[in-house]
Amino acid sequence: MLSMDTARRTVALVNVLCEERGTADATAAVVKVLAEYGEPEPIVLAEEDLADLRAAALLLREVFAADGTDEAAARLNALLRRTTGAFRLTTHSGTTPWHPHLDSDDEAPWGEWFLASSCLALTVLLWDRQAAPGGLCTAIGCPHVYLAHGAGPERRYCSRRCATRERVAAHRRGRAAT
Repeated sequence: MLSMDTARRTVALVNVLCEERGTADATAAVVKVLAEYGEPEPIVLAEEDLADLRAAALLLREVFAADGTDEAAARLNALLRRTTGAFRLTTHSGTTPWHPHLDSDDEAPWGEWFLASSCLALTVLLWDRQAAPGGLCTAIGCPHVYLAHGAGPERRYCSRRCATRERVAAHRRGRAAT
């Protein structure tokens, strides 16, 4: 499902872009994520592109930080009002399958493209599930966001690693208290 792939790309980019890194390291990490999610190479990012992507990531992070579905929807609606393009379908001149875009055109700047495509994917997830698309990891010291999808208990951690680390820490605190 294209919107789920885009949502996963959104999470990966938000997590990479919101980490404290030098420009060269951040650029390399972003290019790696974009390539992993099918962006055609070569992927060229200028410092201004990276700054715009980072600004978009910080805005998108607020959707994940929302307290519940209504707040996530309100934050998405506010971000959708910021997009500059009309809803349209594109194949990027036949190089990809048909898919929706909200950015101004197929040559939109990286930040505009990232914000618009991510808002669209997160909106579809919220609409489909009638729940917030994700959240912030509750592990101590972890700044990452995650997608909350599927059945089962409510998710609290970005990864099994964070969940395990928190369980081990709680177990150790419990043993130390006795």
